[in-house]
Amino acid sequence: MGNKLYVGNLPYTFRDSDLEQAFGQYGAVQSAKVMMERDTGRSKGFGFVEMSSDAEAQSAIQGMNGQSVGGRGLVVNEARPMEPRAPRAGGYGGGRGY
Repeated sequence: MGNKLYVGNLPYTFRDSDLEQAFGQYGAVQSAKVMMERDTGRSKGFGFVEMSSDAEAQSAIQGMNGQSVGGRGLVVNEARPMEPRAPRAGGYGGGRGY
């Protein structure tokens, strides 16, 4: 078990400090980050929390998973490594082969 958690189904008004405060009751929060849309600055509705120990992370999962926050049931589980993605098309011609 790792100490980095995925937190999904967040209210769109949630910010990093809200996430840190919510998870702080289960132990020391090393970092809390709500993922934001690059163009609009709006929340994507999910984020990541890193607790200081595996035991605290497990406690946070048990305590927060399924909890209603802002009318939404949170999904909290251990974060998985990011899947490798295909390179994005970009540059000249928008990937049309010019």
